[in-house]
Amino acid sequence: MNLRVVLSLVIALMCTSAVRAGDFEDGLAAYDRQDYATALTKYRSAAQQGNRNAQASIGAMYYFGKGVVQDYKEAARWYKLAAQQGDSFAQLILGFMHRDGQGVLQDYEEKVRWYKLAAAQGEATAQFNLGISYDIGEGVKKDHKEAVRWYKLAAAQGNVKAQLNLGLSFSKGQGVAQDYTRAHMWYNLAAVGSDADAVKNRHIIAAKMTPQQIAEAQKLARECLARKFKNCD
Repeated sequence: MNLRVVLSLVIALMCTSAVRAGDFEDGLAAYDRQDYATALTKYRSAAQQGNRNAQASIGAMYYFGKGVVQDYKEAARWYKLAAQQGDSFAQLILGFMHRDGQGVLQDYEEKVRWYKLAAAQGEATAQFNLGISYDIGEGVKKDHKEAVRWYKLAAAQGNVKAQLNLGLSFSKGQGVAQDYTRAHMWYNLAAVGSDADAVKNRHIIAAKMTPQQIAEAQKLARECLARKFKNCD
């Protein structure tokens, strides 16, 4: 997932968080009305008191250049403060920043370290990106089986790209036994999430399957959807 998209989602989640108090709440209100100078002042006050949401919010302001000169290095500094307090979104974003060398040295091992911390807290995007890291051997030893494990965790939370990659894994027999029925099932699920690649790949793999296999894959996909992606493997 694109870092800017993730950051936008993080800001939206912060603005709807139940954890609002004092300066941080005032900062959110100021940010909502695009009074970035006041927002930054309030966030700094809350951040100095150890509020990790405020620290991450300052990081976002420096990343996007909202009310300040855009500064990836300063953004990374604030995200790290929040991440060190266990903020999973900040950990995820630091992973992206180390992957891309934004404000920090490009370091794939450090990228993986932050992904793992966020993934362990159930952050689906981190789980998906950790799966990719294992699939391509970036920052870790290549391990397709481990990649599939992380894709499954993310897919169970509805991560469409993880569902697509599980389809690819089952189609190729990479990290799992080759199984066109399971591949078709995961492509079906990702297609429900409007993934164009899943639609294309589902069509391609269907040409290698019997009508009975396709029917079984569709049945499995319906059952998985009914269980909200739980226990679908």
